[in-house]
Amino acid sequence: MFHTNESVRDSKGFYTYYKALAKRMKGRDKKGFVAPEGLDLLIVVNMFLTGFDVRTLNTLYVDKNLRYHGLIQAFSRTNRTLRQVKSQGNIVCFRNLKSKTDEAITLFSDKDARETILLAPYEDYVAQFKDALATLRAVAPSPNAVNDLKSESETLAFVQTFRALIRIRNIIASFVDFDAEALPLPPQEFEDYKSKYLDIHDQTKRVEPGDKASIIDEVDFELELIQRDEINVAYILELLSGLVSDDTDPDGSKFQARRRQVMDLLSSETQLRSKRGLIEEFIEQHMVQLAKGEDIRASFQHFWNKSREKAIRDLCAQENILEDNLLEMMARYQFTGKPPLGDEIISALTIKPSVLKRKLIIERITRRLIEIIETFNESIGDIAS
Repeated sequence: MFHTNESVRDSKGFYTYYKALAKRMKGRDKKGFVAPEGLDLLIVVNMFLTGFDVRTLNTLYVDKNLRYHGLIQAFSRTNRTLRQVKSQGNIVCFRNLKSKTDEAITLFSDKDARETILLAPYEDYVAQFKDALATLRAVAPSPNAVNDLKSESETLAFVQTFRALIRIRNIIASFVDFDAEALPLPPQEFEDYKSKYLDIHDQTKRVEPGDKASIIDEVDFELELIQRDEINVAYILELLSGLVSDDTDPDGSKFQARRRQVMDLLSSETQLRSKRGLIEEFIEQHMVQLAKGEDIRASFQHFWNKSREKAIRDLCAQENILEDNLLEMMARYQFTGKPPLGDEIISALTIKPSVLKRKLIIERITRRLIEIIETFNESIGDIAS
């Protein structure tokens, strides 16, 4: 699968194999380098059940008699939280371990701790979801009603109530009983509400330094709650591929229907909103010029590279920045997640601003630098593969 030649015939070979598996499970090594390919499923007996932490690990399938500290440590492989997107783990047991689980929890924690350690039944969270939905409907009866919210306090109420609903929905989604269609809020209406929620978030990001402060500016939108990694640029290209050479679409109706689907995704998916203009430009101005059978992925890769280069050149020209310095600041931001220091930005300018203008220029360049990174933050290799 991974085109590697591992061996477990001796201790050295086994240790190499173990380290390779650990790296793939974690996605990164200790130095922060990304593993070439991850793992979706790992079958283990004893190793990796204890002393091994992967925050993205979500589900543990158990077909083994566990008890006491062994049970707690094994189950704890899934309880490492990942910001707001993962608040609990999921244990699927093929043996009846309920009494052993209760016994272990009582032994290693407060005797009354079961209610805080274990999730409530699925139905309880569905009831909480219904209550949260009723509160949301009281603020905005429909997604379109969000457009009619007059005051900042009303908009803030929508943000807070919808955020609360997302939190509960994420917990529900971790259950094997989860069925989005069975919830009282249909999936498409949820996506429409989410699009309005993201619109408000985007409006707060467009605030310029010096603009009047808003109570919404301080709200944490917790976008991790609605991040879905499987919907990315590669997925969008997959939707569009094949339409170029489709001889069964003489009037273009299939293309337009797929275009609407893509536009809806670009509006509702958090990580794609920054790329909406780029992808829309490709569809409207470049895709229509592709010859039948032409590789849409290769064409988009070329367009992507040229657009990124242009965005960087434009920023350098408009703000008088040395391109090498800008690229270095971008690379450092992508690695550390920390924006460049003000002194770094000023030292990269070919024309030094006055002291009074420095703060405004630093804020503007930082914002534009981050916008470029967010727009072009996917691996071209992943897109073109």
